[in-house]
Amino acid sequence: MTYASEQTPAAAPEERPEARAEMRPETRPAAAPETPKAPDAPDAPDASEAGAVRTLTARTVPPVAEPSPSPAGPVPPAVPAPPSLEDRAVGCLVGAAVGDALGGPVQGWSPEEIVGRHGGRVEGIVGPFHDNWRTARPLTPFHKGDGHVTDDTLMTHALVRVYETVRDHLDAYDIADHLVPDLIGTPRWIPELETEALPLQRIFLAEKWIVARLHYGHADPREAGVGNIVNCGAAMYMAPVGIVNAGNPDRAYAEALDIAGAHQASYGREAAGVFAAAVAAAFLPDATPSSVVVQALRLAKDGTRAAIEAVCEAASSLTDTESAPAPLRAAVAPFDTVGPDYRNPSLGARRPSRLHAVEELPVALGMLLTGGGDYRATVLGAVNYGRDCDSIATMCGALVGALRGAAAVPAEWSEEVARASRLDLQAPGAAMATVAREIFTRDRARARTHEQAFTAISAIPAMTEAGGR
Repeated sequence: MTYASEQTPAAAPEERPEARAEMRPETRPAAAPETPKAPDAPDAPDASEAGAVRTLTARTVPPVAEPSPSPAGPVPPAVPAPPSLEDRAVGCLVGAAVGDALGGPVQGWSPEEIVGRHGGRVEGIVGPFHDNWRTARPLTPFHKGDGHVTDDTLMTHALVRVYETVRDHLDAYDIADHLVPDLIGTPRWIPELETEALPLQRIFLAEKWIVARLHYGHADPREAGVGNIVNCGAAMYMAPVGIVNAGNPDRAYAEALDIAGAHQASYGREAAGVFAAAVAAAFLPDATPSSVVVQALRLAKDGTRAAIEAVCEAASSLTDTESAPAPLRAAVAPFDTVGPDYRNPSLGARRPSRLHAVEELPVALGMLLTGGGDYRATVLGAVNYGRDCDSIATMCGALVGALRGAAAVPAEWSEEVARASRLDLQAPGAAMATVAREIFTRDRARARTHEQAFTAISAIPAMTEAGGR
């Protein structure tokens, strides 16, 4: 999220773009074997659903060389065990926090400004953009850089704490009853302030809106987001919703839309739902970057869907994330209201619309495809994109971590971010995996109860038109 103003809106598309050509057929992955469904588990949607959704695939990752034959005969290649729920959940939230910390110091700047400041692309943890960060505008008083996480991670961990308290699916009322008190009632270590403070004192204006509307304004939580500036503020911390609904993108989408109603409206709320769905899709067995995008497109609506289509089409012709910022920015520009100068928005910026989309989610999905699911390539591509790159890198890191597990996140980054930010990055993911298991158990029991009730209801003789039996 940004706390600086932004700029002139690009021209809005007059109509929804037509369906685009499929990505290159030679990059399509082989069909995955069917995985048996656990009894009473919620159905996971088939990626082939909805004929309007075209097949999107990531660029194939270079194959691992097979071992050379030994005198005793060829050695079969080792098949790595798929990451567990716990491993993916930890990878998701560690990956998100590390992406956030890497993107923070260059947030708001252009790719050219990033290269000028650092003498090339950012390749890891760097210091603040300005040495005089305490007084430099528009950053003051935040120490962005040196491994410090930003409000993206603070809000993500706050939502984790809500799930730990409720231990069930959440709705907008849980945001009012639990998240708001957390933001205004409990001092926590704020890395960018280098002190303990209320999270409210760090979060951006679009998040302060939640407190103003729910705590002071007593608005209906389900519609409190109406009137807020439309941005990625709700989407940036929705990864826990995807974990709770691991393998069920539809349920993640619906839950995130409900939660985000307390915070955002229009395409800001839609982005929250689609990102949560993408995280849930990344947990599916044999998930790939392309299958994640397919699920996101299946659920996305209006300008959000059109923007994802445009960006992912542009990503299909790219060979690496280093060359991705310019073409991905060009693809998303018609849907973005902020405009070319990120810090100077016009009057049309961040207003509700069915034609527009937040920039961050489509670009994150485009980087995921271009990076082929490699954490380092994907997240550094997001960081060097600039603009709201801490949120883009947060989303990229969450998706790759969910796909590949905690080992995908370079240890030298995660360890330093944990040390510099004074945070246990592992604990939130472990907690979410435990909560997810508990909720799934409840979901199965609720499904059985509904099945029994519906069976009894459907066995009742049909009513006649006269009202008798």
